[in-house]
Amino acid sequence: MRDVGATAAATAGAAGAGWAAYNLLNSQAAEARVVIPHRTDNAPDGDGVYRPDGTSERFTRDTVYDLYLVVFGDSTAAGLGAETAEETPGVQIARRVAAETDQVVRYANKAIVGATSKGLAAQIEAMFVHHERPDVAVILVGANDVTARNSPLPSARRLGEAVHALVDGGAKVVVGTCPDFGVVTAIPQPLRAVLRRWGLALAAAQRSAVRAAGGRPVPLADLLTEEFLARPEHMLSPDRFHPSAAGYELAADILVPEVLASIGEWGPTPLPEPPKVSEAVEETRLITRVRKQFTRL
Repeated sequence: MRDVGATAAATAGAAGAGWAAYNLLNSQAAEARVVIPHRTDNAPDGDGVYRPDGTSERFTRDTVYDLYLVVFGDSTAAGLGAETAEETPGVQIARRVAAETDQVVRYANKAIVGATSKGLAAQIEAMFVHHERPDVAVILVGANDVTARNSPLPSARRLGEAVHALVDGGAKVVVGTCPDFGVVTAIPQPLRAVLRRWGLALAAAQRSAVRAAGGRPVPLADLLTEEFLARPEHMLSPDRFHPSAAGYELAADILVPEVLASIGEWGPTPLPEPPKVSEAVEETRLITRVRKQFTRL
């Protein structure tokens, strides 16, 4: 959150807002930085081998496995906010894929807390240097690009390049696009709306870049259900910014079908088409509420 003030200021300037708006957004950014602490800790380590019967073990060079799943990205990809490794999104995905496919899944997480799209290439290159080639890769990235003021199109292009590198290496790639800041109620309005607008623009650009590179984009605005907004204390971790175990479980619910489909294990039923923008968050917008009032007249 340390760069949120600059992001808001830049957006206000681009919109032609006056000094009053500029000062208000910077003041709210300072407030948000107090409420949402800057995390320097690491997420729980869940790297290992997951079997269809529910057992797991640490990976060794002698371990035999059927599928190699690797997660890249930022703190959300790492699972920051989860209290145990079992609660992180990567482990939840690995366990479900093992159970659904009846295969032994090796799982590794290469995500780095605080990473933006600029860091994806290094994460992937570090893996390739060790002569590792995943069968499936999941990428979650975008929120830090918003708070770091990285422009949407270059950020999306870097993501597309990362997807292309993984696809060239033989991996199926599933990408969770930038989440919607509209559910982070610890960020006051109108700053939250400014960040939300920036994030949704990035998510749209990410979808196009991922598809063009041969990956499967998953719009994580789909996370923003009525329950997520109604029970933020349940869906968000104590830092009020990162998801909790329940929030990560919801993310896994969305990502697992795409992972299974990418490796031909989903079955004949078509995948559900997730919304591009969360209806739950749209319902909270002032303009939406005003329109509803006029409709009732």
